[in-house]
Amino acid sequence: MHTMWKGSISFGLVHIPIKLYSATENKDIKLRMIHKECNSPIKYERTCPVCDKEVDNAEIVKGYEYEPGKFVLLEADDLEKIELEQNKSVEIIDFVKLEEIDPIYFNRSYFMGPNDNGQKAYMLLKQAMEKSGKIGVAKITIRSKQHLAIVRVYKNSLVLETIYFPDEVRNVDQVPGVPENVELSEKEMETAIQLIEQLTTQFEPEKYTDDYRTALMDLIQAKITGNEVKTSKETPQANVVDLMEALQASIDQTAPKKRKTTRKKKATG
Repeated sequence: MHTMWKGSISFGLVHIPIKLYSATENKDIKLRMIHKECNSPIKYERTCPVCDKEVDNAEIVKGYEYEPGKFVLLEADDLEKIELEQNKSVEIIDFVKLEEIDPIYFNRSYFMGPNDNGQKAYMLLKQAMEKSGKIGVAKITIRSKQHLAIVRVYKNSLVLETIYFPDEVRNVDQVPGVPENVELSEKEMETAIQLIEQLTTQFEPEKYTDDYRTALMDLIQAKITGNEVKTSKETPQANVVDLMEALQASIDQTAPKKRKTTRKKKATG
């Protein structure tokens, strides 16, 4: 696994050196936009609709639209002033019970592994959390963005899960059309519960698959096998040309040396 963050877990005066590894990966099949006429990938350029021209990165600044068509511009210096200190620490603030956190808060998972000389302290925290039945609520800064997170035991290791801040979870009362009081008969309720009981089983994640992704990959493979492959008329060849030029240059460079060596051998002979 690729290490994507190095730092330490801190709670009280305890510091445990750790590494973070992404625990999940996106398996979506990426499809590109192709020009049907010539089978070439479509390019997206940064253009200004008012100036009607392509804009260079040096001409771009960040801005916040506080009203339609009105922006507050933020220069790099402005953002640097409020940038959070990169302290590389998973700072555990509180310990709570996992069941107290609704799953709607959960965002992304990372495996936590001990860094150099951190094995003993790492296992001490893991086992202490197991015996206490608690998880840690923490703050962590990743790529200049502060995250709320939890640290919990997962199988034989620790896992960090970033969670949404409370103001990032929308109010469920704003969902339209949710009925407040609906009369349900006892028979209807008994039947619904009976159906739930019939479908109740142990959770086995391996049996759940992405049917659409499988079907899409099968379709792609079938088209490849059936030679239904389109080649771009304007496929960029820059790298190939550069490679060929480099190879030819190498040949041209070594050829004179070989000729000289051959002449010397003949003269000596």
